Amino acid sequence: MAETLNWSLSGSAALVALVVGYLFGSIPFGIILTKLAGGPDLRSIGSGNIGATNVLRTGNKKLAAATLVGDMLKGTAAVLVGARLPGGAEAALVAGIGAFLGHLFPVWLRFKGGKGVATFLGVLIGVKGSIALIFAAIWLSIAYLSRYSSLSALVASLLTPLLLWFWAGMPKAAVVMGILTVLLWIMHRTNIVRLLQGSEGKIGQKG
Repeated sequence: MAETLNWSLSGSAALVALVVGYLFGSIPFGIILTKLAGGPDLRSIGSGNIGATNVLRTGNKKLAAATLVGDMLKGTAAVLVGARLPGGAEAALVAGIGAFLGHLFPVWLRFKGGKGVATFLGVLIGVKGSIALIFAAIWLSIAYLSRYSSLSALVASLLTPLLLWFWAGMPKAAVVMGILTVLLWIMHRTNIVRLLQGSEGKIGQKG
């Protein structure tokens, strides 16, 4: 094992990293970009989600792509900035948690945000780029075969902590991404029900 699970990050350093990450993660790119483009309030259409999948339901693929990139990069930026804070790599992981929480519960939107898939990937890019590529490959493969964005995210996220622990030898990162995976699954609980019922909306489907 390349590292142990012992943490040396102080409470104050962890709090700073968490807050910094949260501020990055709470930027609602889907809402901002859609409004700038003269589109509808994302919370009033489709799933009501503020992420790229719901932006795609407006029919604007470029806007959906821009939202995806923005939501990813804020997670990556949080990790990279966190790495420069006291605590280094451990602060980076805590900042990643903060970014994910910021996306899920942004103070600017009364703590009603997105479901976190793009930000999850962005955090993973900052933590371990090679595993992020595997995540993306899994997501794309399942999405191509099933056309279900939620199913793709659920499977890819579930495998991420295992890859980090057993392949990359990064147990701390595995624990952190495991926490994010649990949160992601909780945020997708209604999608899971719809998948089981066969009523889940597919990628590109409007309404």
